[in-house]
Amino acid sequence: MSFQKQWPAQAYTIRNGAEKPRIIVTKGRDRWALESLMRAGAKGCTPIDHPGPRWSAYVFKLRKAGVGIETLHETHEGPFPGHHARYVLRSSVTLGRSGVN
Repeated sequence: MSFQKQWPAQAYTIRNGAEKPRIIVTKGRDRWALESLMRAGAKGCTPIDHPGPRWSAYVFKLRKAGVGIETLHETHEGPFPGHHARYVLRSSVTLGRSGVN
């Protein structure tokens, strides 16, 4: 099964504080990233614990659509020490078109 068939287009309602709620439709890896962020909650996601080839691109597209996502920068040790991003969903996101006209 192709990734697009596994992750077809889906509508979500995005709420950012006092702003008017908005509807977005996303699919494929962007949908996978959004749902990963939703499941992760306050702990967020990193490319280390949620492997995906282009996390920064998925986050960029979701932000452009109005989804609030915070980037936290963390250091890591090991044979290739450095830093990585942790992405945390800051918008309230619900599946479907919830209460938006």
